Amino acid sequence: MVENLGDGFARLREERSRNNKPRGRNLQFNLRNRLMLVGGALGLCAVALVGRALDLQVISNDFYRQQGDARSLREIPIPTSRGMITDRNGEPLAVSTPVESVWANPKELAKNTERLPELAKALGVAQDELARKLAQRAGKEFMYLKRRINPDEARRILALKVPGVFSQREFRRFYPQGEAMAHVLGYTNIDDRGQEGLELAFDHELRGKPGTKRVIRDGAGNIVENVDLVRSAEPGKDITLTLDRRIQYLTYRELRRALNDTGASSASAVVLDIETGEVLAMANLPTYNPNLPGGTSRDTHRNRAVTDVVEPGSTMKPVTVAAALSKGTVTPQTLVNTTPGWMPNGRYRITDTHNNGVLTVTGVITKSSNVGAAKLALPLPNDYYYGFVHNFGYGSKPGSGFPGESSGLLAPPQRWSGTTKATMSYGYGLSATPLQIAMVYAAMANGGKLIAPTFVKGQRNEGKQVLEPVVAGEVMRMMQTVTEPGGTAKQAAILGYHVAGKTGTTRKFSATGGYSKKYVSLFAGVVPVEKPRFSMVVVVSEPDPTKKGYYGGSVSGPVFRNVMDGALRLMDVAPDDIETWLAVQAAAEAKRQKQSGGKPAGPVVPAATRAAAAAPKPAARPLNAAPIAAGSPAAVAQASAHGGAR
Repeated sequence: MVENLGDGFARLREERSRNNKPRGRNLQFNLRNRLMLVGGALGLCAVALVGRALDLQVISNDFYRQQGDARSLREIPIPTSRGMITDRNGEPLAVSTPVESVWANPKELAKNTERLPELAKALGVAQDELARKLAQRAGKEFMYLKRRINPDEARRILALKVPGVFSQREFRRFYPQGEAMAHVLGYTNIDDRGQEGLELAFDHELRGKPGTKRVIRDGAGNIVENVDLVRSAEPGKDITLTLDRRIQYLTYRELRRALNDTGASSASAVVLDIETGEVLAMANLPTYNPNLPGGTSRDTHRNRAVTDVVEPGSTMKPVTVAAALSKGTVTPQTLVNTTPGWMPNGRYRITDTHNNGVLTVTGVITKSSNVGAAKLALPLPNDYYYGFVHNFGYGSKPGSGFPGESSGLLAPPQRWSGTTKATMSYGYGLSATPLQIAMVYAAMANGGKLIAPTFVKGQRNEGKQVLEPVVAGEVMRMMQTVTEPGGTAKQAAILGYHVAGKTGTTRKFSATGGYSKKYVSLFAGVVPVEKPRFSMVVVVSEPDPTKKGYYGGSVSGPVFRNVMDGALRLMDVAPDDIETWLAVQAAAEAKRQKQSGGKPAGPVVPAATRAAAAAPKPAARPLNAAPIAAGSPAAVAQASAHGGAR
C-alpha cells in the first residue's frame, strides 16, 4: 500500500513537470505580443496627433483661425476730419479739431463696480446715474461714457486705469465767427453730421469717408498690434464760400444796433454781388451760438432771410413801374394824378401818407405813392402783370441750394379778386423772402438780368434776361431820387456814392385775420448807381413806433447806409459822386478855418477818389422820349385798410 502511494506521488510530480514546461513558453509569448500591441497603439496615437495638428495648423486652419481672430482681432474705424469751410478770402469759418471720447466695455466694467465712485467723479456725473447706465447696457460690449472732450481730460480719466475704460479719437466742429455766421453755416451734431444751413447742404462733400484698420486686442481690450490697413481715411473736402466775413460782421453788427435802437423783435439782411449773384453777407437776429446750439430756442435757428416771407410793400413799386414802362403805357415823365391822396378800393381805400397831387412816374417812386402805383398797374392786363412779376422770381424758389428756402406766394390771375392787382402794385397780396427781393434789385442794377444766388465761390449760375436794359436803367435813375433830397430814404444816402433804392413799410398779417398794428420796415437798395456792385435788402420786424418810428427809411435805411459804406471801402469801390464828396469836404474845411482862424489845410482826397474825379463821366442812360398819357384806372374794390406805405 505504501509503495502504491509512493508511485502515485511520483507519477503526479512527473505529470506536473510535463505540464509546467509548455505553460512558461505561452506566458513568454503573450507578454511580447502585448508589448508590441501597446507600442503600436501608442505609435498610431502619436501619428494621429501629429496628423491632427498638421490638419489644424496647416491644412484646415481657416475655421480655427477665424475663431481665434474673433476673440482677439478687431476692425476699428479710423476717424477722419470734416472739410473746412472758409470765406471768399480763405478765412476759416468752420474747422474740425481733434477731441477724445471715453468709452467702456460694460461687461468688464461690471466686474469692477468698486471703481465706479472714482470713475463717476472723474467723468463729472453722479454715481447712481453711471450705475444705472451700466446696468442698462450690461449685455453690451460698448457704451460711451463722455464724448468729444479735451484730450487732456481724457488722459486724466484713463490715468485711473479702471478696467474696461478706453478712449478713441473723434473730431469736433468749431465756428470762429460764432453768432454772426450761425444761420448761414448751421452746425453739426455730436456725430459730426450737418444739421442745418450749409453744413447740411454740403454734408456729403464735407463729411469725408472714415477708414478701417485691423488690430489685435488683448484680454483687457488694449491694442497690442496694428495688423492691417483695410481702407485709408479720406478727409472731407474744403469749401470756399462767397461770403466775406468782414461784410458779414458789419451786417450783423448793424442789425444788432438796429434792434437795440428800434426795439424790434427780429431783423434780416442780405448782400449780393450784382454781377455774379454771389451772397456776400446774410445775417439774422435773434441768433444763436453754433458752438453750443442745444441751449437755445429752435425759433432762433431759422435763417429768416431764406425761409421767412414778408409782403414786400413799397419795394414792389419799382417792379410795377418797370412793368408799365415795358408795356409802353407810360414814360418816366408821364403825369399821374394822385389827388386827393386816396382812391376807393372796395370797402376800403388805397391811401398815401398825404396828398402828393400830380406826380410824374418818377415822382411815384420818389414819394412812394400807393395811389400812383395802383393807377399804373390797373391798365395792365392781368396775365401780363402776373407774368412780369413772376419772371423776376416772385413765387419761385431762388435756387440758391440753401435748405428750406421758400418760394414765397404769388397767386395766379385765376385766383385774383377784382382788386388783387391794385394791392399787388404796392406790395400787398404777395409775399417774398429778403433773398428774393435782393435778387430783384440786383437784376434791376444788372441791366435786367436775373441771376440765381450762390453760396459757393466759383459757382456762377446763368442769368435770365427779365427786363430790357434801357428800362432797367430808367428805373435805376428813378430809385436814385429816393435817397436824394425830397425822397423817402435820405438816411440811406452814402457820401461820395449815388444810391438807388426803395423803402417799404407794411403791416403784419394777423393770425386772426386782417392786418395787425405791428409793422415790418424794409429798405432795398443798390450802390453805386453808375457801376452797380452791391444789392442789399434790410428787413426789420415789429419796430417800436415810439422810438425811431416804423417807416423803412428811418428804421432800415441807416442799416443799409452803414453796411454799404463799410463794404464799399473794404472792396475798394471807387466813388461815383465826387462832386458831392468834394463839396462836403470843402464845407467842412471852411468850417474848421472859421473856428480856428488858422491857415487852410485843404481836404485830404484819396488817390482813388482823385482818379475817379478825373475820369470821364459815363453817358446818361437814355429815357423814352414822347410821354404817353396814362390810361384811366378801372374801378377797384378791396385793398388793405393800412394807410400809405413808404
